[in-house]
Amino acid sequence: MGQESSTPVDESTPPETLSARTLDAVASYIREGHAKKIVLMTGAGLSTAAGIPDFRSPETGLYANLARLNLPYPQAVFDISYFRTNPLPFYTLAHELYPGKYSPTISHYFIRLLSDKGLLLKLFTQNIDCLERAAGIPADKIIEAHGSFARQRCIECQSPYPDDLMKQAISKREVPHCCHDGCNGLVKPDIVFFGEALPEAFHLNRMLPGAADLAIIIGTSLTVQPFASLPSCCSEGVPRVLLNLDRVGGLGSRADDVLVLGDIDAGVRKLASAIGWLEELEALFKSCNPSQLQEHDELNHKSHDDMLNDEVAKITKDIDSSLQITEQYSKALQEDLSLPERESSQSAMSKNQTVLQHVPTAEIPTSPKNDQDAPTLSDTRDKDDADRDNNIPILIDEKPQPGESAAEKASLTASRKISEQREIRF
Repeated sequence: MGQESSTPVDESTPPETLSARTLDAVASYIREGHAKKIVLMTGAGLSTAAGIPDFRSPETGLYANLARLNLPYPQAVFDISYFRTNPLPFYTLAHELYPGKYSPTISHYFIRLLSDKGLLLKLFTQNIDCLERAAGIPADKIIEAHGSFARQRCIECQSPYPDDLMKQAISKREVPHCCHDGCNGLVKPDIVFFGEALPEAFHLNRMLPGAADLAIIIGTSLTVQPFASLPSCCSEGVPRVLLNLDRVGGLGSRADDVLVLGDIDAGVRKLASAIGWLEELEALFKSCNPSQLQEHDELNHKSHDDMLNDEVAKITKDIDSSLQITEQYSKALQEDLSLPERESSQSAMSKNQTVLQHVPTAEIPTSPKNDQDAPTLSDTRDKDDADRDNNIPILIDEKPQPGESAAEKASLTASRKISEQREIRF
């Protein structure tokens, strides 16, 4: 089970178990009853067709897009030390990724079909989106190697936190705190952050691929250890099938490795068709997603990259909006307040007009171009506060007091805004 060669097997080398290194040969192997203990290993590529961007793709991945935000480094959003000091970026991201917003793909239902037929030994997944559970795969068949949103607990006393309260907090972009008296620690989903250990269930089942008679690896870069070493745990002679955009890891180095490179859902449909399950798979997919069919058909008119780019832009815009409430914001705001003071206060008083003072946001190059579309932290406050956060001009409808210029009145109002922004930080 040591380091596996990355050199592709010579084409002249015959397979040991399969009749050929083809998808049709894999289908025959399953259809003839040779595969009764199938292990699945999946990554973010399994869920990109559902509209969830992966993390590491150079252009469309979350890390590549989070790099332009005001984070110390993109992975900080999943760093336990950073979370302790500033949990808001994670909960802004969680608002977009939380279960219920996305539906399982046809590939998720293929794994469900393997389970229904009694062929699934275990599913190892790196995904935190819970789409495997949503597809109806039994929880005892799933090893969530990097955790998931399925459960949550206090990071201090480790007490479980109620599901309904967690859902409510995430929907409001609020940071939940422990309910136990005297604790008030931060609550975090059972997602494995950088700096945390993997779940015990992963370590207890890590060698299980050695008992498999077929391994199917779907949508993973196999760059994160120890998950990346799972395929090498399969015994020699056991077929390993890779359904992925690219060849990864040591897959393709053994005589019974079959690589199906390209669109993942298309590859899964091709395998299901070769086995003779496609009609059954499509029926299962449609029966479990009746409300999603029209939306799914509409999304098919968009390219895969367009869908991911739209979703990534939405997620990063939300986080960008949240991170604008910083000291940089306050400093830029105070500098901008010097502009009204250059106006003649005597002229403003003689005109006796209503003063409109626009309070600009900090000029952060990475902020959304259309500020009106950008979500803000004002969701849980009153409308007046929300208007101010969305850069709606502040109406000052009182005449200046004796000795007080209109500019001074505007400056005082804007200063109050700075105080309000500071009060809402976590």
